Amino acid sequence: MSDWLEINLVKPAYAGGLLGVFSIFFFGAATNTMVGWLYVISGISFALLGISALLPGRSLRHIKVGRRPIQPITVGDSLAIALTIENTTKEPLVLLQVQDEIPVVLGKPVQQAIEVIPAQETYHWVYYLPTKKRGIYRWHCVLLRTAAPLGLFWCRRRRNAKATAIVYPTVLPLNSCPIIDELGKEYSRQIHQHSRYQMASEGLTRALRPYRFGDPSRLIHWRSSARYGELRVRELEVSRAGEEVLICLDSAAEWEPDNFEAAVTAAASLYFYASRSQFNVQLWTAATGFVHGNLAVLQTLAGVKFGEEVVVGNPPARSLVWLTQNSLSLTSLPPGSRWLLWLDESVGSVAEIPRMQYCSGLEISSDQPLEFQLQSGIS
Repeated sequence: MSDWLEINLVKPAYAGGLLGVFSIFFFGAATNTMVGWLYVISGISFALLGISALLPGRSLRHIKVGRRPIQPITVGDSLAIALTIENTTKEPLVLLQVQDEIPVVLGKPVQQAIEVIPAQETYHWVYYLPTKKRGIYRWHCVLLRTAAPLGLFWCRRRRNAKATAIVYPTVLPLNSCPIIDELGKEYSRQIHQHSRYQMASEGLTRALRPYRFGDPSRLIHWRSSARYGELRVRELEVSRAGEEVLICLDSAAEWEPDNFEAAVTAAASLYFYASRSQFNVQLWTAATGFVHGNLAVLQTLAGVKFGEEVVVGNPPARSLVWLTQNSLSLTSLPPGSRWLLWLDESVGSVAEIPRMQYCSGLEISSDQPLEFQLQSGIS
């Protein structure tokens, strides 16, 4: 009842309620005693209460609230939220309270007290909101509250000020990622490109590795071999232009919340690593299908949820990177695919599934840093 009165009409403050009780008391005393000065006191008190009840709503009636666009950020950064409160009247507005009704996930509503807004001027309010979880957050209103000028009645009114805040998932700075580097070697043109590079004696050297049986002798780096006391072979840079990588997040399945957040982070990190490696990379989720482009992928991953309905069909029957918590889905992956698997402790290990039924991949453990695991070798 108190909130309804304050939002739709006015709510008496403590002083206003006390003055109302005294006014009724004086009016009752005047009626019983027929004393004139008691009628005067009660009349003045009722008039004061009436004026105090009308002025707060009148002062809020001509206030306009605007909001600037909110720039997207990454988890852990702070949202910069800017509001403008404009006084369109020819009189100054005093003692105003502004409350931004942000979603509960982002925290408690943020309040700002404004001492005065001069006539026909605008007050600029900027505040910063820390974030701990990715997502797309929307809210619609700002509350204006005042008891000015006498402080006897509170009045609160809503103003529409739509806001959309996008918090992107974390992108891990991967220096290497075997699950991307080795994807589809058996089923792509990269095998032929790689063989042509191996036959050459010139090219960009990517790394040095120990000699393996069958390596061409012309690729042996004799100076490093003499330094290490064993044969070292040059690995030449492999052309990856045009190679396709499909990163598919099993968002239609049920997940443990922490595992799903880790999977979203892994999907973003794999996408940007593949993009830096000049792959033709796309992201698939159950609700959006395939998307590509840095901003589109980040926005998709910011809003993705597990348990989504499959809207645009299942992933294609081509080699892909499958991120899932459902170990049974690994048995139906296309040849040449890779997988990242998050398992509950009660489910057991992926080794319990016959290995010939699915492609190679990596089991993710919550006990180790995700960045370290993504840069380790696949099983």
